Amino acid sequence: MFPVATTEENIGKEAVMAETWSGEFYCVKCKEKREAEGEVKVNDKGTRMAKAVCPVCGTNLNRILGKA
Repeated sequence: MFPVATTEENIGKEAVMAETWSGEFYCVKCKEKREAEGEVKVNDKGTRMAKAVCPVCGTNLNRILGKA
C-alpha cells in the first residue's frame, strides 16, 4: 500500500463524516417508521441530517437532527 498524504483539514472533515446515528426513520414509500442506522451529514444551512436506506424497500431515508 502507498501512504496517503493528508492535511489537518481532511482529517477534520473525515471525523465529522464518520459520525453515525441509529434510530427511527419514517419511510415515505412504506408509510411506516423503520429502525435503521445512518450516516450524519451537515447540509449547507448547518442542519445535521441522518441518511440511511430502508431495510424493507431500499428507499433512501432522511431524518433531520437539528443545528450542528
